Order: sequence, then C-alpha cells, then structure tokens
Amino acid sequence: MLRQLLIVTAVLFAGCSKAPEGQSNRPSIAVVPKGATHVFWQAVGAGAKLGGERAGLEVTWKAPLQENDRAQQIQLVQQLLSEGIAGLALAPLDHTALAPVVADAKRRKIPVVIFDSDLDGTPGTDFASFVATDNQRGGQMAGEHLAKVLGGKGKVVLLRYLVGSASTEAREIGFLQAAHDVGLEVLVDNRHAGATVGEAKNAALQMADSLKIAQGVFCSNESATVGMLQALEQLGLIGKVQLVGFDCSPPLLEGLQRGAIAALVVQDPRRMGELAVQTLAEILLGKTVPPRIDTGAQLATGKNLHEPEIARLLR
Repeated sequence: MLRQLLIVTAVLFAGCSKAPEGQSNRPSIAVVPKGATHVFWQAVGAGAKLGGERAGLEVTWKAPLQENDRAQQIQLVQQLLSEGIAGLALAPLDHTALAPVVADAKRRKIPVVIFDSDLDGTPGTDFASFVATDNQRGGQMAGEHLAKVLGGKGKVVLLRYLVGSASTEAREIGFLQAAHDVGLEVLVDNRHAGATVGEAKNAALQMADSLKIAQGVFCSNESATVGMLQALEQLGLIGKVQLVGFDCSPPLLEGLQRGAIAALVVQDPRRMGELAVQTLAEILLGKTVPPRIDTGAQLATGKNLHEPEIARLLR
C-alpha cells in the first residue's frame, strides 16, 4: 500500500524534485461538507482526517459559513479545483446547483466522491462514488417507530429541513411513505426549518396550533430536531407529543435520556468521512470503487441507548 501511494505521489507531482519548505509531498485532496457548526459535520471531519492519515493523503477541509449558502459552497469548490487538488469529496448543499462544478471537475479529470447528500447524476458515471446513509430508509425507520409508539394511529407533523438538500428530502419521503402506509394522519408536511436551530425553533412555534393537536412529530436533521425540542418545551408539549429526530448532539442525547425524545435515527458520520477519503485514495491508486457505499444507520431509543453499537454512534 505504501509503495503504491508513493507511486501516486510521484505521478501527481512529476517534475517537482522537492516540495516547498513546509509543504507535504503527499497527494492533496479536499473535503467540502455542507457546513461545520453541527456536531455531525465535526464528526465527519474527524473521520476524514483519520482516513487521510491512513491513506497517506493531505486533506484540506473547507466548509461554507452557513449551511444554506449554495453560492459560497460553489465558490469554494471552484477555488479548490483551480488549485489543482488531486481529488474532491463533496456533500452538496443542493443536488442541482452543485452539479455543474462537479461536471467541471470531471472535465479536469479530478475524481469526485459525493458523500452524505446526493447529487443530480449517476454515481460511477457523473462522479466516482456516492458514500452515504440510505436516507430514505432512515426516514422510513423514523415513521415506523413513531407509528409503533402511537399504537398505529394518530396525527403527526413533519418539519422539513431545506429545499434542495437531497439527504433530508429523501428522509422526508421515507417518513411520509411509512406514515401513510400505517395510516397516520399527517397534519403538516410543507414547512421547512431553515439552516439553524433558531430558525427551526421559530418554524416550529409557527406550527403551534398543529402541534397542540398532534401526537407525534418528525424532524429530518440535527438542527431541526433541536429547534423542535426547544419549541415543544416552550409550548409545554414534552410528553404529549412524541418527537422522533435525525442525528445526535449533546442536547439531543440529553433529550433522549430523559424521555423528551422518543427516538433518534443516528448515522455513522466518522465512518462516512473516513470512507469518503479512503474511496478517493483507492481511485488515485487506479482501483475500481463501488458506485454506492451505504454507511449505515441505527434507531436509538431510551431502551437501547446503552447498547455498545448504539452508544458508539451517540458519542
């Protein structure tokens, strides 16, 4: 493996007898997430760093300041491509808006691994691979569990995340499919939380009338779930409305532990970041990689949160 990576390094930096002082001779790749503030992205970053260390790659991590700033993410990718990176791992903020810059990377013969959230196009053709949770299945898991908690009947509310976010849209589709299949009545399915916890709380409070007659609610990402939890607390609805969310952070874990949250669908962000980088490393070595790689998800509840596999994902 080490010999192969040295060969890749020699090819990528042909003509350079010695790297400038302070710079590495290792192939340089970039990882561009949707943002950096959520606990989820911090875990992805830790995994990407570990993957780079294990594969002998220099990893640059660059994120938009806000998780709804498509223009800045596009600008970041364009800048990185112009700097001559060897490969790119990207979690697109918008499945359509980021497609042209990924096409540009392909024209430049720079391999791209899409992770976390899908992009318009075909994995293995328009980009090298898609490394992510099966998000639609994750949403179905949430809907099925909420139905179980409610005894197979009741009124529920969906708080979506952002327009154009393929990962959360897939979760929302999966949730609605499961809810309809078991006969739950969906009161609201067209409200979006926005990019921050504050925006999500405000969106939830604007749905107060619906929440007061609902028995359950699903939120499709970390910040939306935290905002909804805060709104339910302010409205005095903890225990009256069963909340199922997606991802984990300290306030969500605390909510799960005290019973304010019925369940969380938890991903494996460290593994996702590591696999995205490792997949790029294999491409740079000339290896064939799978077009899709499922990084897995689990349903965490108050009953199983101490089980080793669940506890690992909640840390």
